[in-house]
Amino acid sequence: MSASRFTWRTLVALAGLSALAVGAQPQGAPAGTSPSDPASPTAPATTPITPAPTPPGQPAAPAATPPSAAPAAPAAPAADPASPPAPPAAAASDPTSPRKPAVENSALDATLLYQLLIAEMELRQGDAGTAYQVMLDAARRTRSEQLFRRTTEIALRARAGEQALAAVVAWRNAIPQSQDALRFQVQLLVALNRVAEAEEPLRALLAGLSDVTRPAAIDGLPALVSRRTDTAAQRAAAAALIERLVAPYLEAPVARTSARVAAARAWLAAGEPAKALALVERASVDEPGAEAPALVALDLLPGQPAAEAIVTRHLAANPANTGMRLLYTRTLAASQRIGDARAQVELLTRSDPDLPQPWLTLGALEIELRHPDAAIKALQTYVRLVESGAVVAAPARQSDDDDDEPPSRARTLTPALLMLAQAAELKSDFAGAEAWLARVDPAQGGMELQTRRASLLARQGKVGAARELIRNIPETRAEDARAKVMAEVQLLRDQKLWSDAEQVLAAAGQRFPNDIDMLYEQAMMAEKLARVDEMERLLRRVIELKPDHHHAYNALGYSLAERRVRLPEARDLIRKALELSPGEPFITDSLGWVEFRLGNRDEALRLLRGAYQSRPDPEIGAHLGEVLWSVGQSEEAKRVWREARARDASNDVLRETLARLGVDL
Repeated sequence: MSASRFTWRTLVALAGLSALAVGAQPQGAPAGTSPSDPASPTAPATTPITPAPTPPGQPAAPAATPPSAAPAAPAAPAADPASPPAPPAAAASDPTSPRKPAVENSALDATLLYQLLIAEMELRQGDAGTAYQVMLDAARRTRSEQLFRRTTEIALRARAGEQALAAVVAWRNAIPQSQDALRFQVQLLVALNRVAEAEEPLRALLAGLSDVTRPAAIDGLPALVSRRTDTAAQRAAAAALIERLVAPYLEAPVARTSARVAAARAWLAAGEPAKALALVERASVDEPGAEAPALVALDLLPGQPAAEAIVTRHLAANPANTGMRLLYTRTLAASQRIGDARAQVELLTRSDPDLPQPWLTLGALEIELRHPDAAIKALQTYVRLVESGAVVAAPARQSDDDDDEPPSRARTLTPALLMLAQAAELKSDFAGAEAWLARVDPAQGGMELQTRRASLLARQGKVGAARELIRNIPETRAEDARAKVMAEVQLLRDQKLWSDAEQVLAAAGQRFPNDIDMLYEQAMMAEKLARVDEMERLLRRVIELKPDHHHAYNALGYSLAERRVRLPEARDLIRKALELSPGEPFITDSLGWVEFRLGNRDEALRLLRGAYQSRPDPEIGAHLGEVLWSVGQSEEAKRVWREARARDASNDVLRETLARLGVDL
């Protein structure tokens, strides 16, 4: 192209834009660009590279060649998923987060001015290739950070990752001390899935930071390096890379905790929880008040029981850390340690009674424990606090599906209102339950609102109407059809309509073949219908499809123990389940029960006491009571049975136990 196409006024305007490239630039406003700049990511560069013209009366500019070989100019942007877009704005803890460019004195001469004009004009004409070559040559001649940055941006906006990387390598060669060049190089290597090559620039980047800023950069390493780790081998390589990068800082007082936590997160992601545990244990000893080791420890539970001591150590040093205690409570509840979870959340309701969230959690736990009156009291406290304007505190770490929008009051109240209805239903207060449901915003209640109404109908003998209500729920999401099947099965299970539930599951199996949850439920229904061979076949199929399904191992082992057959195999199956989910009370109960069947009463008593303390469930209470009864501790056995009956007098295992032993409470 020729500059003669443009008027003098245009050249003057472009000269002003080009001068920005070698003078001071405002952060976030690259030189020579505007919102309508055709170099933006949506404006393709389609012109093949052509030699840049030489200014009249000037010698030809030196060829734009990097130290090794000249990179090809950016071609037209193609639909190449491996080509990285411009690096996104990084978080403060991202070691590659760009800093505000330093102001440089202008080195503008006639040759440079002409080159910059040509580059910007070619860019506006859609020829990113020529613009890239000319700008890169200008950057090399002037050793200007701004021009190298501009060259990199041109390549990135053309989605030419390799050319962007070549520009950054030239940038580093010209200005070895440039932190921005290091950041760009790391981001590009990660985006191009060349993580192994990022080790040297990352090492240099960390070494160039101050003691104050380095810990935050180390904190960001796992997220940065794991962006393109899709396989186990890639995750292991990323963990090894991070371990090497943080090695120089493991004994540095300011950075050692960040270094160990970063390595721990990487090894946990790579499926090496034992390595992760060793790292956070040391970090916790070095700095007991640090939150980061405790957060990793929560992720290690329940698979690494020793990690719990890290959490409790942190809470002892920081008793006012509400978010951490709530997360710990949820972790305990997820492991079915409901009693332990309740003890933790009660500490919060006593220390900060005006905080709503602990009351909601306490209410949910009381329902699990079948304490409807206590649940109603806790949930009504939550509702009162929310309606008075109290802010619902977020935990220290939010789930992935949390958004940035604050929840509406209707959304905030919905879980409490649904649980209040459930608590009223436990008391057979059906009118009260319906009154709570009437307060739920239908837009917020969704499917759960309808399933709670269906449960009320079934409890009042209207099972047909309840099933019809569930089946008529609109399916607004892909997963709703499956959820409706599971809701109907749960309703039929609650009513002990085993055959009907099995028929629903069998029909759904045609639509959802090899659905693990449905196969498991079908196995449970087969057991209720005394079809034990079918139950065993289905459970083994679940284990085949999902080898870490601890419930399937436990159910199969417990069934064998209950029938007094193949007891050594039953114990092995249950131990496998406990290995997959350490400390789970229901699995511990099964192990205690098989030990009792094997004649190991002392071991059975130890296991069952621990299970009942963590989860005072009526079925666990029935087993504990029977073992106590067998060793002559009849009064304690009766006390446990009375507690269990107070929670659920209709529990089948409890009723069968009392009837078989002829016990009158």
